[in-house]
Amino acid sequence: QVQLVESGGGLVQAGGSLRVSCAASGRTFSTYTMGWFRQAPGKEREFVAAIRRSWTEIRTYYADSVKGRFTISRDNAKNTVYLEMNSLKPEDTAVYSCAAAASYRGSYSDGLSYDYWGQGTQVTVSS
Repeated sequence: QVQLVESGGGLVQAGGSLRVSCAASGRTFSTYTMGWFRQAPGKEREFVAAIRRSWTEIRTYYADSVKGRFTISRDNAKNTVYLEMNSLKPEDTAVYSCAAAASYRGSYSDGLSYDYWGQGTQVTVSS
């Protein structure tokens, strides 16, 4: 069983930056595919970013809407994955949740591919 706890959300002005973190329990964190998703009020959950290990390299993936503005990273020593968000826009306002997949199932952007979810942290971007 893996527990995920997000932190770092808050209120920021448009154009600002914020970093959210997701701390995971478990001894095999480094092998997990980790993803960030978000859900705005009245909207469906959407993929934001993912990071996974493929053989000896680390691969990252981003939704088109955040590419170039957001950066996902991980610190395996701390069992933590981060989402650095820059040039934030009001449309980035949402609850951001991290997710973990014990094995890569060929789709990093499908929430059904993930086994564990955190509770989420609210990010609000004011205009």
